[in-house]
Amino acid sequence: MTLDDIRRFYSEEIRFAAPLRSRGVAEAFARVPREEFLGSGPWCIALSNIGMGATYLTTDDADPRHIYHNVSVALDTSRHLVNGQPATLGRWIDELDIQAGDSVFHLGCGSGYYTAIMAEMAGPTGHVVAAEVDSDLSNQARKNLSHYANVTVYKGDGAELDPGACNAMLINAGVTHPLPVWLDRLSERGRMVVPLTVAMGSSLGKGAVAKITREAGGFAAQVVAFIVIYSCVSARDPQLEPALGKSMGTGALTKITSVRRDPHAQDDTCIVHSPEVCLSIAPRA
Repeated sequence: MTLDDIRRFYSEEIRFAAPLRSRGVAEAFARVPREEFLGSGPWCIALSNIGMGATYLTTDDADPRHIYHNVSVALDTSRHLVNGQPATLGRWIDELDIQAGDSVFHLGCGSGYYTAIMAEMAGPTGHVVAAEVDSDLSNQARKNLSHYANVTVYKGDGAELDPGACNAMLINAGVTHPLPVWLDRLSERGRMVVPLTVAMGSSLGKGAVAKITREAGGFAAQVVAFIVIYSCVSARDPQLEPALGKSMGTGALTKITSVRRDPHAQDDTCIVHSPEVCLSIAPRA
């Protein structure tokens, strides 16, 4: 089998493991050379959930065929930084329904692999703004994505960046709530995938991944997955975290149907409430 054949087989593995609804996402996985985003081999394959303390299996050599599986591959074993599991990120990207010409924001782009997947989907008439707070990773992402004319990599805290008007947003780090600027910048029918997490120590969090869609009159929301993920520290409100943790414990978070921006008094429909953003089980207005 040629390497192109291997990538095609890999994309089919991801299509069924995720599972993916969009053939476009699978096609992007078949086109993007994953090895170009992982540093030189041999590579360390993460054998367990990063939140449980990862262990690694080193590939026998630098043959890129080793990394075309639904596995996380280490970017920095000393810090347990990995290029996440393709089926997991593929599912999130699938939920974004990225179309040719779309504008996309990717917070927490790492070394840029999944940014490249989305850039392939947005095409030459679209644009992806990627942000990475870790300086080493952002430098790698800029290098790895330099041949994508439709990608801009921002070196710094993506929570401090105004991404401009977006059709889709992938927030690849745990937050307590979607930031108002992200909601404001979603276009009509724009989609956001965002992990809502409670802290597990200083850098990790666990919680639920929500899909938020801007519709006429407000924002619809639903939980699509559960996750352990690194936190976006600057997008966490310690005053909201207790309510978020309680909603996870009771299962109320899985029932969210909307994100409210309208002024209203807190009531039984408010799961995580603040004056600017409220995760709610109330139907979208």
